[in-house]
Parts: sequence; structure tokens; C-alpha cells
Amino acid sequence: MSDLTRDASKLIADTRATLSRIASDFSPAVFASSLAAEDMVLTDLILKGGYDIGIFSLETGRLHQETLAMLGKVKAHYGYDIAVYKPQPEAVDAYVAQNGLNAFYDSVEMRKECCRIRKVEPLGRALLGKKAWVTGQRRAQAATRGSLMVEEDDPGHFMTKFNPLADWSEEDVWNYIRENGVPYNALHDQGYPSIGCEPCTRAIQPGEDVRAGRWWWENPESKECGLHVVDGKLIRIKSVAA
Repeated sequence: MSDLTRDASKLIADTRATLSRIASDFSPAVFASSLAAEDMVLTDLILKGGYDIGIFSLETGRLHQETLAMLGKVKAHYGYDIAVYKPQPEAVDAYVAQNGLNAFYDSVEMRKECCRIRKVEPLGRALLGKKAWVTGQRRAQAATRGSLMVEEDDPGHFMTKFNPLADWSEEDVWNYIRENGVPYNALHDQGYPSIGCEPCTRAIQPGEDVRAGRWWWENPESKECGLHVVDGKLIRIKSVAA
């Protein structure tokens, strides 16, 4: 076995150990899936490993058709129905009526308000009554995630948050997907390493940061939707050794 294979095996084993501990010590726990590559790795590990961790996704109303198609792909491949949470229609209608359908292009404040309505509020409902939640965030994804830990306190939701893939590289993710036949979003083959809502995501050019296509009109330091933010700051208030 090569050093590379051993490293990958240890990475996977460590991630499985984290998922096992979440299921045993933090029940009920849920995994928030964006249906992108990292989250499909975790979906595969959770469902094949039989860990008691529910999986949900936020259907913002502005997702690509390729992303929505992943719900059916997961059902067909694993026999599992991902729970779907949508924004409150009244809040969406009020935002659009007051500001316009695409007001998020006008300012960071308008964009974050759109994210709050379409993602942050539904997330709160999805996490209600849970002890922990799981994300597919990785340290290498963006400048805003450089200090990411596997286990963190989430004071915004009064629970523990886990990022089991924090140590994984982009190569690690895709090696796992290919070696295990994991279904993935077709947009990844079209130059989209990071996928969000359709009007807020573009394909990237060679050499660009993997999250350069997300809110591409904004400063890189502000590129978070609010799911991992409290009072305007990324949730890194207290990290816990994994």
C-alpha cells in the first residue's frame, strides 16, 4: 500500500469515527447537504455506514435544475429520501415586492437578506430540537474557512457543529467519489467546483479559487451566506478537539 493510499485510508477512517461519535453521543443529529461533491461524500459515508444521522437540504427556490436532480439521484442510488426545507413564501414575496427579484446584486446587505430568507431561516427550522449538525465544509475551500475545526461550538443554534471533512483536500473528495461510484452534481463537470443558487453561482476559470464562482461580484472575505455566521462573524468562537 502506497503512502498516498494509507493517508486516504486514515482520512476516511477518521471521518467514519467522527460520524460514529456524532450518532452515538449527539443524537438527534442532522447533516445539512448542499448536494455538492463534499456533501455527497458525507452522504455516502453516512448511508453506507448506517449512522443515525438524518440528512436534509435547503431548497431555496433558486437552485439549478442539476442540483434539484440530485435529490432523485440519491433516492435512486441509496433508497433514501433527503428531507427538504423551503423558505417561507410570505417572506420571499415581501422581499421581491419591496426590492425586486434580483436585489441581491445591489449590495452585500441585500444579498445577505436574501440568503437569510431563503437559507438561514429554513436552516433554523431544520435544526430545531437537534443536539448537533454536520456540514461538508473544508478548510481548503475558501479564505473564510482557514481556521475550520472538525468540532465546534455553535452558539447561534445552541448546539455542536461538526465538519468531518475539514482536513480533506479537493483531490481527496474526488478520489473518494470516483473510487466509490458516488453520484455527483453534473455542474461539477461544467466548471462549478462550488455550487449555490443559480443566479449567484458561475463557473470558474483555470487557476481561480474554488469558491470564486460564488457571489463573484463581492470581496472574497465576505463570501459566506450566513449559515455559518453569528453577528456578522464566522462561527469560530470556541473550537473543541476532535
